[in-house]
Amino acid sequence: MAFVRVAGQLLHYRLDGPPGAPALAFLNSLGTDHRIWDALAERWSGRFRLLRYDKRGHGLSDAPDGDYSLDDHVRDLSGLLSALGIERVVPVGVSVGGLIAQAFALAEPDRLSGLVLMDTAARFGDEASWTTRIDAVRAGGMAAISRTVIERWFDESYRTSHADDFAGWLNMLERTPAAGYAGTCATLRDTDLTDRVGRIRMKTLVLAGEADRSTPPELVRKTAELLPYARFELIAGAGHLPNIEAADAVASALDRYFTEIGLV
Repeated sequence: MAFVRVAGQLLHYRLDGPPGAPALAFLNSLGTDHRIWDALAERWSGRFRLLRYDKRGHGLSDAPDGDYSLDDHVRDLSGLLSALGIERVVPVGVSVGGLIAQAFALAEPDRLSGLVLMDTAARFGDEASWTTRIDAVRAGGMAAISRTVIERWFDESYRTSHADDFAGWLNMLERTPAAGYAGTCATLRDTDLTDRVGRIRMKTLVLAGEADRSTPPELVRKTAELLPYARFELIAGAGHLPNIEAADAVASALDRYFTEIGLV
């Protein structure tokens, strides 16, 4: 385990791969930690510098009380990269991790080597729905919403054929600090990048699980259409977390993209 303090917040991270190799930074979704990227990281540990970390409020990172802004998450990522001596990076973000990646691309375009967005959007839901979820978690803990949330993440075939894995991911979700989950829900409640993401000039890969019920593919596609240099691809047989359900297909799509942008 490794930790670094950024702007007063303790962040838990893992850094693998050869020093000097092109760097990838994996940004996890709401209610998950950096372990959701393990299947992809195993494929690239010899080719890339791989940074996985628990964003604030998740995993072993600090989970302060209160609302978290998108700027908070971007400062955390930027500070972590600087602390580790990583100058340029390909952010690979899923769900709210993809939202953070979009904001990082807008804030620090000179640090980008590429950009991968998965099952994400420039705007998620509406203020009322996020406020309802925040109130439920702060009143009843993670158990108040966990079953409803996780059944929207995973395709039904995965829940049946990988019952033990599904149970393990449910454990991860339910053990997320309630303060961290609610604080990051506030990030989603308060953020709308619809009018800004068109400024991202980096060639971008946008992926969506075809069975995603949290960020439906059409919502993801509409976000891709806002980016002038984005390519959208569907991942068959996957829900909200294709990096878990369809790691081989995601890895293949990313390999093609890395070749396209000259990263390998």
